[in-house]
Amino acid sequence: MPEERRLAGKRFVMYVIGAVYNLSSAIPAFVNSTFLAKFTGTDLVGIVYTASSILALIAFVEMADVLRRWGNLRTTLVLLFIELLSLAGLATGQETMVVISSFLLNFVVIALINFTLDLFLEEFSADRQTGKIRGSFLTIENSAWLVAPLLASWILGDNLYGNMYAVSGILLIPVILLLFFGLRDVKDPNFERVPFWKSFAVVWADRDVKGILFIQFLLQFFYAWMIIYTPIYLNQTLGFSWATIGIIFTAMLAPFVILETPLGRLSDRIGEKNILHIGFIVMGATTVLVGIVSDHSVLVWAAILFTTRIGAAMVEVMSDSYFFKHVDATNTHAITFSRMTRPLAYVISPVMATILFTVFDMKGLFIFLGLLMFYGLRYSFSLKETPVTQG
Repeated sequence: MPEERRLAGKRFVMYVIGAVYNLSSAIPAFVNSTFLAKFTGTDLVGIVYTASSILALIAFVEMADVLRRWGNLRTTLVLLFIELLSLAGLATGQETMVVISSFLLNFVVIALINFTLDLFLEEFSADRQTGKIRGSFLTIENSAWLVAPLLASWILGDNLYGNMYAVSGILLIPVILLLFFGLRDVKDPNFERVPFWKSFAVVWADRDVKGILFIQFLLQFFYAWMIIYTPIYLNQTLGFSWATIGIIFTAMLAPFVILETPLGRLSDRIGEKNILHIGFIVMGATTVLVGIVSDHSVLVWAAILFTTRIGAAMVEVMSDSYFFKHVDATNTHAITFSRMTRPLAYVISPVMATILFTVFDMKGLFIFLGLLMFYGLRYSFSLKETPVTQG
C-alpha cells in the first residue's frame, strides 16, 4: 500500500508536468508553419520540417547511450535548458538562419523530451492499469492543447510571434522545478545496451509491436500533415482570421479531452482492436470531407475538424495502451522506435505533400490524406488482441 501511494504521487507529478510542458509546446505549434513561411516562403516550410525531423531521427539513435551515461533526469533537464535557448532564438531572431536554426533545435528537443517523459511515466505504471494511466495522461496533455490555440490567437492579435515564443519559454521553468524536486529520487531502470540495427531487427521480428508502430506512424503522419497545412489552408485559402482559427482549433481538439480517459479504461476491459478499427474509419472519412467541403461557415469547419479528432483520439489512446502493454521502461529500443514515428512522419509527409502539390491543390492533399488513413485498417486487423486485465 505505501508503494502504491508513492507511485500514485509520482504519477500526479507526471500529470502536472505533462499538462504544463504540453501547454508550452502547443502554444506555438499551430502557427509555427505560418511563422516560418515569413522567412522561407510557403513552398519551403515543409523542407524545414523535413530537415528538423532528420536531425531528430539521428538524435534518437544516440539516446540510449546518453541515457545510460547521464540518466533520465539529468538528460531531461539538459534538454529543457536547450529548449529554452531555442525559444529565445525564435522570440528574438530577425535573421532567417537564426530563426530556422532555432526551430530545428526546438523541434528536436521537444521530440526527445516527450520520449524521456514516457520513460518516467512507464516506471510508475502497471500493465493492468496501462490503458487507464495512458488515457489519463493523454487527456491531461491534450487539455493543454485544447486551450493553446485560444491563447496563441490572443497573443498573436497583432502578429506578436516573439511574445508567443517567450510565453512558451516561461512555462518551461515550472517544468524544470517539478522535475528536479519531484522526480530526483527516482532510480533509472537498467537501460538495455542494444545496437541500433539489432534493435530494429528485434522490433521487426515482433509482429504485434511492428504492427502498432506502423499504426503510430500513420497517426503521426496525419498529425504532421494537419499541423503544417490546416492553418495555412484556413488562413490563406479560406480567409479565416487567427482569432476564428483559434476557436475552430479549440473545438477540434475537444475529443482528446473528452474521450481518451474513458477509452483508456475501456481498453483495459475489452482490448484495443475494435476501437482502433472505428478510429481509422472515422479519421479517413472525415479527412476526405476537409478536401471536399467549400463552405466558409465556422460551425461547419469546427464540426468537420472535431470529427476528424474523434477518430484520432480513438487511435491515439488505443495505440499507446497496446504498445505499453507489450513493453516496459527497460525496452528503450522499442520506445525509441515508437517516438521516432513522429519525426519520421515529419520527414515523409512534407516531401510527399510537396510532390503532390505538382498535381493537386490544397484540397487534393486532404483527400489523399483521408484515403491513406483507411490503410491503417490493414494493421489494426493484424494485431493480436491483448488479454483483458480487469473486469
